[in-house]
Amino acid sequence: MRTGQQNTPPHSDDSPETAAEQRGARRAVTLFPLLVLLAGALGLLSPGSFTGGAEAVPYLLGVVMFCMGLTMTVPDFRSVVRRPWAVALGLAAQYLVMPGLGWLVAQGLGLSPQLAAGLILVGCSPGGTASNVVTYLARGDVALSVSVTSVSTFVAPLLTPPLTLFLAGEFLPVDTGSMVGDIVKTVLLPVLGGLLVRLLAGRAVERALPALPWLSTATIAVIVTIVVAGSAGTIKSAAALVFLAVVLHNGLGLALGYAVGRLSRLGEPAGRALAFEVGMQNSGLAASLAAAHFSPLAALPAAVFSVWHNVSGALAAAWFAHRDRSAAARTRTGAGRPADSGAADPAGSADSVPADSGPAAAGGADNAESAAGPHSAG
Repeated sequence: MRTGQQNTPPHSDDSPETAAEQRGARRAVTLFPLLVLLAGALGLLSPGSFTGGAEAVPYLLGVVMFCMGLTMTVPDFRSVVRRPWAVALGLAAQYLVMPGLGWLVAQGLGLSPQLAAGLILVGCSPGGTASNVVTYLARGDVALSVSVTSVSTFVAPLLTPPLTLFLAGEFLPVDTGSMVGDIVKTVLLPVLGGLLVRLLAGRAVERALPALPWLSTATIAVIVTIVVAGSAGTIKSAAALVFLAVVLHNGLGLALGYAVGRLSRLGEPAGRALAFEVGMQNSGLAASLAAAHFSPLAALPAAVFSVWHNVSGALAAAWFAHRDRSAAARTRTGAGRPADSGAADPAGSADSVPADSGPAAAGGADNAESAAGPHSAG
């Protein structure tokens, strides 16, 4: 999640520290989609080279989640205690909005049973950790973002399987018991293991933090390569429809997540955080579960989602930041500031817990970032 001193005052927007952190975060959300695209192209062009690779996907996901655990610290969970209502709202939106949208988009586009189940599984997965760094870039409530990501990950074994059964069971059989076991083994235990290692060997882990995002990014890229290779024969006929489904799913999730935050009167920074928490998913987990429980083709929506949600998240963050700069410029020129211009302190609204000043340190750029603050992965 975050690294460095906890609850430190945020740097000013013009400080060298903030500029460096933002450059690192932008590199992360720019390079990750490119690397994943290259990985997908490799799987598409040479599928035979990765035959049998599906068996390694759960272990690869475990590496990503272990990196996520290494970036966690106990203070990351303070916001859960200090603002339980905000975290609970984010968690509810995460596990209600995206699963429902997945089902609606699948029905609306008439997706095949395997693609429909795969898209719904993406929606039923916990939030993607790339949301933390994108929230930072958008000047949102990073503390809230980190807390919701953490809690949604820990409760995934309890919520993802039954939601998948309820919404995707009409398309394909869903073995919830086996799915619970897989999530525990590939998500919960690695995250807890990483957190334990961080607590026992904090200084050694901190020295390794700069390398963790790239390790996670490389691992996610390998997962995408295997997923694409497994369904290379049908991708050409389904690619356009899958891309449309993913864009609709992600875009509507971002919009509804933002609306939930604003309508709940949590403030503009929290609204931005919830937009990314709801709209950005742990697509690595979805790909792993789809490949293991459905088919390689069912994992295709997750592979596409892993690229697209980083692109859309970066674009949305840039738009929010541009809106803030425009509002600040109007204020400086005497035009006056609108009542709710959207200008947001990276630490959150006045009643929010101060966020750490930097972008995330690991978990993969959705998993990839710099080692200064919120992490990314999935």
